[in-house]
Amino acid sequence: MTNDVPDGRVTPIGPSIRPSLQHSAFSIQHCLLLLLAVCPYFIDLAGSSIWDANEAFYVETPREMMERGDYVNPTFNYEPRVNKPVLSYWIVAGFYHLFGVSVGVQRIPIALGGVGLIVTAFFLARAAAPSGRSAIAAWWAALGLAVSPRLLMFARRIFIDIYISMFMALTLLFFALAERYPARRRPFLILMYVCVGLGVLTKGPIAALLPGLVFAVYLAVHRELRRTRDMLVPLGTAIVLAIVVPWYAALYQQWGWAPIESFFFGENLARYVDGVGVNADRPVWWYLPVVFSDSFPWSLFLFPAAALWIRERRRASGPVDVSFRIRTLLWIWILAIVGFFSLSTGKQDLYIYPIVPAIVALAAVVIARSVEPDSSDAPRTSLVTVVIGGLLIVAGAGFLVLFNSPLAVYMLAGSALVGAIAIAGGAVAMLLALRRRASAALVAVACTLVAVNWVFVLKVLPSFEAYKPAPGLAAVLKERAGPADVIVTYNVALPSLVYYLRRHIEVFYDNGPVLELLGSGRQVFLMLSRDDYDRAIKPVATVPLCQVSSQPTFDVKLRNVLSRQRPPEILLLTNKCN
Repeated sequence: MTNDVPDGRVTPIGPSIRPSLQHSAFSIQHCLLLLLAVCPYFIDLAGSSIWDANEAFYVETPREMMERGDYVNPTFNYEPRVNKPVLSYWIVAGFYHLFGVSVGVQRIPIALGGVGLIVTAFFLARAAAPSGRSAIAAWWAALGLAVSPRLLMFARRIFIDIYISMFMALTLLFFALAERYPARRRPFLILMYVCVGLGVLTKGPIAALLPGLVFAVYLAVHRELRRTRDMLVPLGTAIVLAIVVPWYAALYQQWGWAPIESFFFGENLARYVDGVGVNADRPVWWYLPVVFSDSFPWSLFLFPAAALWIRERRRASGPVDVSFRIRTLLWIWILAIVGFFSLSTGKQDLYIYPIVPAIVALAAVVIARSVEPDSSDAPRTSLVTVVIGGLLIVAGAGFLVLFNSPLAVYMLAGSALVGAIAIAGGAVAMLLALRRRASAALVAVACTLVAVNWVFVLKVLPSFEAYKPAPGLAAVLKERAGPADVIVTYNVALPSLVYYLRRHIEVFYDNGPVLELLGSGRQVFLMLSRDDYDRAIKPVATVPLCQVSSQPTFDVKLRNVLSRQRPPEILLLTNKCN
């Protein structure tokens, strides 16, 4: 391929300043639909309790920083927590200062991060589409990501992964804009380096390593490695260091190299190489289904997007359109990130989430081509939409069986409505697609998922409260536990108790310290699963234990739901039975 990147003296290819009336109407309609799709990200943020899987750390740590007046040393459970950089805690603390300390306030910046990913997808698609289709592609990309059930769920509870995904995706976007609009390359590259620095201060060096790898491969593919001297690397390095170094310097001044070495070599390198902290042995191909589930429904358009890229690549006989180069960049981004983490030992699904805006942007380019009159791509789009509609029907039926049938173990309010909407919407989308009405079929898919997301937020999420044990246990402990009593969890993750109780919780995964405390003469309140009590504590306890309370819990992993086992029960026991 030849290099056709303008040098700043040629007007870059870009969207028309005055879109046609048809395109304007299209955008207005999709603005309304997009607004309906985004609203659930902000509705009833305070209506549900903390998720113990991840959220508790980002609710409580900023509160403890404010309580101590120390914004250099993060703590959780009143113990040092430097296994993650500090930016996430600073962001939440800022919102706490503005609006007060609460779970709902902590969720506002998460929702804003989700919207940030949607906006990023919008502009990525605009940059990746040919000039006549950029506006249409941008709206399809934003709409497709906004209705994604996975993004909605993540943007209501997982702070750090939403923000690292957003900063890395913005890094990709500003590099792409620098390529698309070379006359403005310098400000775009400066913004890119700012996002790299913010990403490093959010989760670590991966925010610089992976984009650097992707951009190097991109330049190498086009035989343009010499252009690295135009990438403002010295200035960019200074920007990144100016953002990252002050906190690490303050940390070093107080504690030396120990916490910094632990983070870089333990939390990052050891997790990648040895899978430290990840209790799963996953094969190298494990991320393949994750790629399609994370960005469903538009992820299925990766197949026609790949076919389109190959077809255009074969036809290229001279300088290629800059939009094609941007699409090449997006493919390299996806393949490099998935490939990088596929070789790791500690695989987690959210590690590859920064690829999602690139996926929906590529999909939107295909959709924008196919919805034009007499488009040769319409049959492929119709076929993919038929598959999406079928998957919605299957998912809706599965939701009904799992959560709204006599065999259901977990009963969730609104599950019948979610299932019915998915089945009906999937059927309408399939029918329209089979009639080759691609645009109407895709709108039907989007409307179906908008309705599903609204019902999920208003009906389904509140019913999860019955399966969150921490609030109920905290209410009992507030009544029963005195300041001198010891509160213990054994082999169960209940970090939100720290926030609800505003006190230290002893956390053990070995029964030896638990047995020692039970026999110490102090009053102990112990929380553990019934299975762990029967297996590890009851047979060897030297003092009688009495049950104070019990709470059901919910493990949201699909295999646990499919197994139809009864919800695991968390017991609250004490060694002072009177």
